[in-house]
Amino acid sequence: MKKRMEILRIAVAETSVIVRSGVVSVLKRLPDVQVRPVEVASPDALESCIHMHTPDILLVNPSFGGWFNVDEFRADAVHLPVKCIALNCNITDTSILQSFDESITLHEDIESLQEKILRITSSTCDTDSIDEKDSSLLTNETEQLSQREKEIVTCVVKGMTNKEIADRLFLSIHTVNTHRRNIARKLEIHSAAGLTIYAIVNKLVELSDVKL
Repeated sequence: MKKRMEILRIAVAETSVIVRSGVVSVLKRLPDVQVRPVEVASPDALESCIHMHTPDILLVNPSFGGWFNVDEFRADAVHLPVKCIALNCNITDTSILQSFDESITLHEDIESLQEKILRITSSTCDTDSIDEKDSSLLTNETEQLSQREKEIVTCVVKGMTNKEIADRLFLSIHTVNTHRRNIARKLEIHSAAGLTIYAIVNKLVELSDVKL
């Protein structure tokens, strides 16, 4: 059966309306991806965008809002499924970009942009079918996770932040973020509700432990 065109929600966070609208225009022209872009002009608008309709990808200028800290952004469980791409307008210190999943420049061509977007989303399922996947979890999938990953799933479902998890398990926040990305990739679960169902089905937590 022919694979349908992938649908991606991409938020573009950039204060310059010229740059922001230009990037959105290019995203709409990607040949093999159907992009539903959202323009975000301020940090407050970004929070509203995330909580109203979480995007698959956040394409953000690292200087957005003074300075965009990826680790702090991902400390909120609501933000965790979002892939972060740096819109590098004038940054010469590439170490700043290391926390991002990918980076692009204003000189990126369409082919390169599409390749990078598809690469970071290749391990995720179609965003429109997440709920269906969440409802068909199999118990034996728990074998895909390491013991440490199971511990992190348990902490997440109990409502702990990344910092609290890091403190509890004596890890860095960066390591916790890495584990959580690996968990999402292995299980193909990209919503808090789906992860909760998974944890209960696989007896990682009791229903009374879940933070509602």
